[in-house]
Amino acid sequence: MCAHNPPCPTAEAPDREAARLCAHRPEQGWSLLCNGVLLFEDTGELLPDGRIVPPLRSLDLARAAA
Repeated sequence: MCAHNPPCPTAEAPDREAARLCAHRPEQGWSLLCNGVLLFEDTGELLPDGRIVPPLRSLDLARAAA
């Protein structure tokens, strides 16, 4: 999917969030990376194969912000 040189990390790579942006919609809270990963502002992810990666923030931080 990625045409960059050097290529961006694949959706399966541990550093997949380092891929370049294809689309960015901050008003909706998401970004599409060139490897097909849909990245949400809460750090959750939707991978191209439909798998969900839950947000990385802890519940304690979320409660402190509320």
